[in-house]
Amino acid sequence: MNIRETYEQFEVEHLSKYASKSKFSTGRKFEEKKCDIRTEYQRDRDRIIHSKSFRRLKHKTQVFLSPEGDHYRTRLTHTLEVSQIARTIARSLNLNEDLAEAISLGHDLGHTPFGHTGERILSDLLDNGFKHNEQSLRVVDFLEIRKDKQGLNLTNEVRDGILNHPSNLKANTLEGQIVSLCDRIAYLNHDLDDAERANIINSNQIPLKFIKSIGDSHGKRINTMIVNVIENSKNGEIKMSSDMALLTKELREFLFENVYYNKIAKSEDDKIAFILQKIFEYYKKNFDLLPEFYLKIYNENNFSKLEIIKDYIAGMTDTYAMRVFEELYIPKPWRL
Repeated sequence: MNIRETYEQFEVEHLSKYASKSKFSTGRKFEEKKCDIRTEYQRDRDRIIHSKSFRRLKHKTQVFLSPEGDHYRTRLTHTLEVSQIARTIARSLNLNEDLAEAISLGHDLGHTPFGHTGERILSDLLDNGFKHNEQSLRVVDFLEIRKDKQGLNLTNEVRDGILNHPSNLKANTLEGQIVSLCDRIAYLNHDLDDAERANIINSNQIPLKFIKSIGDSHGKRINTMIVNVIENSKNGEIKMSSDMALLTKELREFLFENVYYNKIAKSEDDKIAFILQKIFEYYKKNFDLLPEFYLKIYNENNFSKLEIIKDYIAGMTDTYAMRVFEELYIPKPWRL
């Protein structure tokens, strides 16, 4: 047996009966020769990490505009935190850590510039709306280019986890369900941490029940939630206790009221909306001026022009979107 086969056998013999074993993956859209060293889920993880869309996450906003401070989370650091939490839980439950990691690293590849504000603006501009999980799947299935072929050709299990990570959906694997929970654990806690750093809220504003029940620091709160998931996930079910699930819901409501809709955090929303709307309007009128990559996709496939414009804007980083806006609309001085 080669290294990959040896590890596949290890998974079969030692992982939980509820775990997704890479040997039994339902496969990829296009069949490929297997790697001698890495399992199928390890290959997916590596393809995501080496993708351009993954690298762009470092310049995409989580909640606070990344140029405003060096220590606020970006979409990339959020992704890494989700991965760390998901791997911890998967390992503790004896599930497939590689699968959980691959899903985690790919779950937000389709996010727009400027965080959820950008997502909302794009959704308003499109008749069929915009959902970042669907765009993430479109990125790995189609928009990334690997060996001159469209898409990363990921396994069905990773694709399913990426598509179904929002809380209103349910992945078909336990590893995918872990990522969905970990996404919430990560963003609720790091957004609270960033809000304190930005002086949008102070520790005295955090309701006492959260401090007593979950913890008085960022690390303690994450640890409490992780342990709770591990202790309450049994018999092929991933879940928090009912008390912790309620506290998580209430913490999310607290953040919406005090952070996400806070006038300081959202002070740039109108400007962001203006930037994205004007870029969208420009390419609706001047579609042929899109970058060659997107024109090629349009010419070779049966997609609408608006869908291609959406792909271009969704793939932008915050800084790139601002640069495009400047190039399209800000006059440049004459140079003699």
